[in-house]
Amino acid sequence: MFNTQLYTGSKEKDYPLVISQLQALLEGESNRIANLSNASALLNQYLDNVNWVGFYLLEEDELVLGPFQGLPACVRIPLGRGVCGTAAKNQKTELVPDVHLFPGHIACDAASQSEIVVPIIKDGNLIGVLDIDSPLKNRFDEQDQLYLEQFVQMLVRYL
Repeated sequence: MFNTQLYTGSKEKDYPLVISQLQALLEGESNRIANLSNASALLNQYLDNVNWVGFYLLEEDELVLGPFQGLPACVRIPLGRGVCGTAAKNQKTELVPDVHLFPGHIACDAASQSEIVVPIIKDGNLIGVLDIDSPLKNRFDEQDQLYLEQFVQMLVRYL
């Protein structure tokens, strides 16, 4: 059974705890959808000031909506389009302080102001992306990026 933790507010202390919670949630489970579902729920529970946390999975030449927490979302995103498609195409994390300044941003939720997208790569192959939106500008920083990339590395072990 999962119990919510009281986090300290320190990214240096809390992100490693969340990553270890992720490992505990996924240990012994091989179903991709179940693992992505629990991963999005865990991040949604941990992160403050976010309005969408979820995954888009690669199918042929586009990203398709996967497990998420938040309002209904865009279902298909072409590679190279928007923040998610750009992160997927370049296989590089996109940290966007103001989505309205990102060329070609796809507005699935009008409340979103900033976004971070981390590509999910296993054995050199793109699987999809982790996408997190916030209703605040400048919500995410390099520290979030570092720890979310570690979160994805842990997740990849169970996909």
